[in-house]
Amino acid sequence: MKINFTKMQGLGNDFVILDYDEFLKIGKTPSDLALKLCDRKFSIGADGLIIVNPNAKDTDIEWIFYNSDGTMAQMCGNGMRCFAKYVTDKNIINKKQFSVKTEAGIICPEILDNGEIKVNMNLPVLEPSKIPFCEEKTLDYKLNIKDKVFSINTVSMGNPHCIIFTDEDTMTLAKNYGAYIETHELFPEKTNVEFVNIKSKNEVTLSVWERGCGITLACGTGACATTVAGVLRGFLDNNVKVNLPGGSLNIEWAGSLSNTNYPVFMTGKAEYSFTGTVEV
Repeated sequence: MKINFTKMQGLGNDFVILDYDEFLKIGKTPSDLALKLCDRKFSIGADGLIIVNPNAKDTDIEWIFYNSDGTMAQMCGNGMRCFAKYVTDKNIINKKQFSVKTEAGIICPEILDNGEIKVNMNLPVLEPSKIPFCEEKTLDYKLNIKDKVFSINTVSMGNPHCIIFTDEDTMTLAKNYGAYIETHELFPEKTNVEFVNIKSKNEVTLSVWERGCGITLACGTGACATTVAGVLRGFLDNNVKVNLPGGSLNIEWAGSLSNTNYPVFMTGKAEYSFTGTVEV
């Protein structure tokens, strides 16, 4: 059977997008479908699969999101920007600001006049049990991995993140230590890992080891979590340019150690790669 698909990317973080009717034709679970379609050697290839469900209750629309390894992901910032552009360009949604049902709660993207997408990513989650992280100390926790001791900071943006501020080369650290931290027993649902160089109070460069994917060119929730952790540690101001291998995002968070009850806003681009049909 052949189905229609669209391939999109946000800063090089790439996704296969399917309309719900195409998904229903197949008779496969989203997990099995993600494993097949996201395979870069035998199929389309992507970091994740997004299924558009217009039949949402209590929100304008719903997405179904799975990582390339077949695991469900609660949230993906780059994927959300691609999703928002796709559903508005196809007139599935006929307004510039709308609500999306996700496993991380209701997310509200907005299509800006310059074509970029601004997403209200909701409040950061800092309670250890909800991240989840199996220690009470979530900032500057010392974690021994192989031959190094890392100062880690844990934040959830609907999905778990481990942020490490460092003066070393971030990509080298991601390649050498990312998988070990992702699967560490302190993270019962595994974790995304961000290695961060601070350029100034308003700019960072980071490399990402993404849960269920490995090295990726960008991670929107990771950029958000990094900004939150940086503000809480006193390293960053409330408006930060986050440079990733695939491009840059602007992250805004008005929170502080004394009051974390503010949503995180992420602004960036989303672009089409190609459309086509695929045998499944």
